[in-house]
Amino acid sequence: MTRDHDPYESLRIPAYRRLLAGGVIASMGLEVQAVASGWEIFGRTRSYADLGYAGLVQFLPVLLFALPAGQAADRWNRRKLFQLALGLSFLASIGLVFWSWFQGDVWIAFSLLFISGVARALGMPSRAALLPQIVPLELLPNAVAWNSSGWQVANVVGPGIGGLVLAVTDMPLVAYLISAAAACTCILLLAPIQVPAHASNSTQRTLASLLQGLRFVFRTQLLLAALTLDLFAVLLGGATALLPVYAKEILVVGPQGLGALRAAPALGAVVMALVIAHRPPLQRTGQALLLSVAGFGIVTIVFGISESFLLSFGMLTLLGAFDNISVVVRGTVMQTLTPDEMRGRVAAVNSVFISSSNELGAFESGIVAAWLGPVRSVVFGGIGTLAVVVAAIVRWPILLRLGPLDQLHTLRETENASCSPLPSGEGLGVREETPPRGPM
Repeated sequence: MTRDHDPYESLRIPAYRRLLAGGVIASMGLEVQAVASGWEIFGRTRSYADLGYAGLVQFLPVLLFALPAGQAADRWNRRKLFQLALGLSFLASIGLVFWSWFQGDVWIAFSLLFISGVARALGMPSRAALLPQIVPLELLPNAVAWNSSGWQVANVVGPGIGGLVLAVTDMPLVAYLISAAAACTCILLLAPIQVPAHASNSTQRTLASLLQGLRFVFRTQLLLAALTLDLFAVLLGGATALLPVYAKEILVVGPQGLGALRAAPALGAVVMALVIAHRPPLQRTGQALLLSVAGFGIVTIVFGISESFLLSFGMLTLLGAFDNISVVVRGTVMQTLTPDEMRGRVAAVNSVFISSSNELGAFESGIVAAWLGPVRSVVFGGIGTLAVVVAAIVRWPILLRLGPLDQLHTLRETENASCSPLPSGEGLGVREETPPRGPM
């Protein structure tokens, strides 16, 4: 019997409301900090490459420490690990306050952003793995949609606050203080959450155990396809990394304009996330995923050549809307197909993919912009995103048949097999497939 769709069912869980609120506040603080740090670094050095290096130093910790952090999330209390990560983020923000006040060298800022990256590496797996411990499996698509809405609200409000703080005070350190306060608030909100026992105590501290999440991802074709699409789309189409350049030199809109531009993708994503949460689950999920990534590439190209603030704002808004579809699909696939005792390690692999696309994408955009100019960097990235969609259809044609999103929880992908819900009326299919070669 089909249940009536309730768009607020996950929000009726008190622990989930605390996790969501804390995550939104912490993410908002980091967005405020990102606007200020990018503006201050570029304002001091006038170097496109330095914007890229700022992304690189935040990616490297995730690459180095995410897998051990995921293993830790499968062994110990996930709430406490998330709080520990927030404490480290607080220290990095306070360090940026002193760096800005004393006008320290730019390498000090890079070092503090590296510490902030370490905090993300520790916090992302534990936060993601905590969600299914407090939300029933059948409600995960709804919770993931609200998670995306909350995260994107933070990405709308945070840049706006950051741009306003810079315009009113001309003191980036105020933005860093806001980020520190947000981390503390999240720690306090998480404190009352009681985490139920899970099967983490059996997780061994061995290399094989450490890499188990990576093996699972490379065997699970639906998850690998969703992660790969997101990775290369944002990696190649990373227009947001160059927004300080567009605000200063192309659109000439100043710090408030920069805040608006940074908020635009999140604004579009909030609208799309609310639409997804209030509508029945996606029925032809694979087609929606492929079309959304293609749309992401197209609006990136238009943004790259735009010299109008309103057109650029509109394209970034659409970019966020398209990206949010990918976020919801990827998050639901990961949470529903992963056994609880492996969720920390699989979430760690997911965090590497996300950081690869975001921070490594920022590095790629900055370096290419230094070589070819910011406009060519963005346009070529959008073209590359479209090429990735074509490659994904060729490599994973099963995406074209992937059906209802809310049926994923009825499946568990087993070793050397790929399970996929097919479009309504075709039933559920299981396709045997030799796993592709990959890092083991």
